[in-house]
Amino acid sequence: MSNFTEEEKQIVAYLRESVAAGERYFRAKNIADAIGLSAKQVGVRLPRLAEKSDDVEIEKWGRARSTTWRVTRS
Repeated sequence: MSNFTEEEKQIVAYLRESVAAGERYFRAKNIADAIGLSAKQVGVRLPRLAEKSDDVEIEKWGRARSTTWRVTRS
C-alpha cells in the first residue's frame, strides 16, 4: 500500500474492517462520516481504489440518489 495516499489508506482500512464485520454495501457519505473526510473526497477515490486495491474488491453497485458501492474481501 505504499503507492496509496493517506486518505486512500484510511478508506481501504475502514472498508477492510467493515467487510470483516459483515457489511458489504456502502455510500461515500457513510464512509466519510466514519473516517472524518468529506463525501466528495471519498467518492473521488473509490473508483481509483477499485482498480488499485488488493485487500478488498470495490464495485459500483447501484445509483439511486447516490452511488452505492459493493465491497467484498479479495
